[in-house]
Amino acid sequence: MPYLVAEDGDARPAGVRFRELLARPGIVRIPGAYNGLAALQARAAGFEALYLSGAAMTASMGIPDLGIITIDEVCFFIRQVARASTLPVLVDGDTGYGEALNAMHMVRAFEEAGAGAVHLEDQLLPKKCGHLNDKKLASPSDMAAKIAAARRARRHLYIIARTDAAASEGMDGAVARARLYLEAGADAIFPEALHDAEMFRTFASRIDAPLLANMTEFGRTPYFTADEFAAMGYRMVIWPVSALRMAARAQEELYAAIARDGGAQAMLPRMQTRKELYATLGYHDYEALDASIVRTVTPEGPPPRE
Repeated sequence: MPYLVAEDGDARPAGVRFRELLARPGIVRIPGAYNGLAALQARAAGFEALYLSGAAMTASMGIPDLGIITIDEVCFFIRQVARASTLPVLVDGDTGYGEALNAMHMVRAFEEAGAGAVHLEDQLLPKKCGHLNDKKLASPSDMAAKIAAARRARRHLYIIARTDAAASEGMDGAVARARLYLEAGADAIFPEALHDAEMFRTFASRIDAPLLANMTEFGRTPYFTADEFAAMGYRMVIWPVSALRMAARAQEELYAAIARDGGAQAMLPRMQTRKELYATLGYHDYEALDASIVRTVTPEGPPPRE
């Protein structure tokens, strides 16, 4: 139970551990986990890094992904996911929450909360999901300045520059931006909303840096597997909102069943049981820890007089 006990393990900064995952052969698979419980479930499934999506965080708060969320609110999610899983977490940093100084503040706050990596995008506020239309982009130089500022502020955080330029500036524009962002200090590049395998392969052939692919559902990108992205030249792949989409649909069906039937009994076969939930949380480990440390301490006698 790493949340309460400093167990034996890797105490190095999350950014260092994230880099080590990328140093291995193959592609790093990074599913979205939008709260601590999802993080525990993803870790139990064998994943070694997790992703915090701005769309998932905001949706779980009941608001749209339009740049409304704040740094402190994101740090609340980072602490949940990082503490629960102990895994390095890649965090959606949106546009850096402002200009260069804001991006520097974001980097330090995210590191202190436990993040291992962040991606910043070259949109202007109000930002949009990368798979929607009419996105407005910052100038390449302004975005490069923000990346340079983030690089200067970081202690260990792995910095990924996301470009949304392919939709409006074409492949040449996206590649030119990516090269500028690498020169400014980005560790990797995230080309957003590419819409076929040829685009993914072409971008990878023109950029000499680790690349992140986004396998979001219901967007512009066809459904590819991790191995297919690896074959196209990508080192990381995220499934940003998949867990939230599944949970949201299940909740929708539950509430409909309660409204229809006057109870949740019809949904019991689809529910995680109390026993399964307790096993996921390590409930009995916490009980055992509590019993081992919370004891009545009986004084041996009165304290000596001075």
